[in-house]
Amino acid sequence: MTQSVKVVGMVAGEASGDLLGSHLMAALQKEMPGIKFIGIGGPKMQAAGMEILFPMEKLAVRGYVEVLRHFFEIVDIRIQLRTHFISSPPDLFIGIDAPDFNLDLELALKERGIPTVHYVSPSIWAWRGERIHKIKRAVSHMLALFPFEVPLYEKVGVPVTYVGHPLADLLPLVPDRTAMREQMRIPLQQKVFALLPGSRQSEVKFLAKTFIETAKIILQKFPEAQFLVPLASRETRNIFEEALYQCEAKSLPITLLFGHAHEAMIAADGVLVASGTATLEAALLKRPMVITYKMSGLTFWLMKRKKLQPYVGLPNVLAGKFVVPEILQDDATPENLAQALLKLMEDKKAMEELEAQFTTMHLQLKQDTAQKAAQALLPYLGR
Repeated sequence: MTQSVKVVGMVAGEASGDLLGSHLMAALQKEMPGIKFIGIGGPKMQAAGMEILFPMEKLAVRGYVEVLRHFFEIVDIRIQLRTHFISSPPDLFIGIDAPDFNLDLELALKERGIPTVHYVSPSIWAWRGERIHKIKRAVSHMLALFPFEVPLYEKVGVPVTYVGHPLADLLPLVPDRTAMREQMRIPLQQKVFALLPGSRQSEVKFLAKTFIETAKIILQKFPEAQFLVPLASRETRNIFEEALYQCEAKSLPITLLFGHAHEAMIAADGVLVASGTATLEAALLKRPMVITYKMSGLTFWLMKRKKLQPYVGLPNVLAGKFVVPEILQDDATPENLAQALLKLMEDKKAMEELEAQFTTMHLQLKQDTAQKAAQALLPYLGR
């Protein structure tokens, strides 16, 4: 008697989810050759063999105001997905991050007897803590990237597995800055700053001019400085180039990179970074940083009202205290950002302590994430 092929429904909403999903798919394929995947994913998940029902870019919007603009299209996609998975039930459904989209879908599928796994805990520890009750109804199992998340779910009876963070597996424990400088043909003694204004178009629109004006101020202190700006797409590059033109900054020593964020951070003496996964990448690469963010006034006000702790940057959340500065919204002036970054870099003792804290963080998160996640899922797939 031949064993039936297992089918897994998956939905990833942005680039980080696409990366997580592709690694998890590879780990599951190793354990269960022939397993099939269908749903929403990006180029990495598609390359790993996923059947794509809708392009991932349709879900890659952020913030209350921004989501409202695409509300009806997103709802329509969710309805179509729900209909598809109910009429052709997968053996397991995995929602990767994107909680505002995935939790409602998971709720509908779980009610019809389809096991649902949510991969990447929503930030219930940061804001909207009340979501844990919906998560309990919607999710058969939670895969948590951070150790402090586990007790939150255990307390309310949600099955949970700590799987670590895949970036901790991917990134070197001791980055080779000298080799990276040689590779990028940048003298070792030159001051280099990495500017990461975000991966989404909306983020770059809000932050590009502020980052450029910050670079101008840093250049007054270090006239020989160089600035590396990794950008995730052609669209975000166009937005940043337009901001350079509007700020009359075409002559600034700024090198725009297509991707290569890790290389830019390894080479840099200091990093100015938009709040998000890139802050964790900077920490794992042991770089001093200043975290910033800007969004529409209404979105910021709504998020601030639901905020449960004083920090938003992942390095500070993981440390449980401010280890690097966070300068947000109206406070995020070029003067404040430049001052905070230069002050941090000039304090050698603080830099050494920061590197030690980031190394401890790295070791804690290094768990062979994809393999650990796959092992947690096998019981739902009859193994």
